Amino acid sequence: SGLLRCHDAVEILYWSIAILLILAGLVGSVVPLLPGTTLIMSGALLQKWLLPDTLGWATVGWIVAFWVLTVLADIGGTLLGTKWFGGGKWGMAGATGGALAGMFFSMPALVLGSIFGAIVAEKWLGKRTTDESLRAGAGAAVGFLLSTIAKLGCALAMIAFYAVSVWNSLRTTGNL
Repeated sequence: SGLLRCHDAVEILYWSIAILLILAGLVGSVVPLLPGTTLIMSGALLQKWLLPDTLGWATVGWIVAFWVLTVLADIGGTLLGTKWFGGGKWGMAGATGGALAGMFFSMPALVLGSIFGAIVAEKWLGKRTTDESLRAGAGAAVGFLLSTIAKLGCALAMIAFYAVSVWNSLRTTGNL
C-alpha cells in the first residue's frame, strides 16, 4: 500500500546515498580534492546508522581501520619518500607545503607543488646542493605516488569489506 511504498522509497534513497558516497570515495582515492576514503567510510557509517541490519559492526571496524591506514599513508608517503631520497626536515616541510598549496588547483599542481616545495626548501632553507635538492624533489614525487597507490588499495579493501557484508546480510535475510 501507500505507506509500504513510501518506506521502500526511503530505503532506496538511503541505499543510493550510501553507494554514491562509496563510489565517489573510490574516485577520490586517486583524485585530489575529494576525500576518497573518508567518503567511503561516511557512506558505510551512514548506512549502518540508517539501515543498521545491512552492515555489521565488524565490517564498520575494518572500514575505519583501513581509513586510518590511508591517513597514515597520506601523511607519511611524501615525507618518507623525501627522506628516503636524502631530503632533510626542510625538504619534508617543503614537500608538504607545496602539496597543500597545489591541492587547491589540480592533480598536476599537487604533485608539482610537492616536488618543487621539497626542492626549493632544501636548496634555500636547508642550504643543500642542487643535486641533493633535486633528489629530495624526486623522493617527494615517488612518495606521493606510493601513498596514492596505498590509498587506492585501502579504498578497494574498504569497498570489498562493505560489499561482502552487504551481500551476506541480504542473502541471510532473503532479500537477494
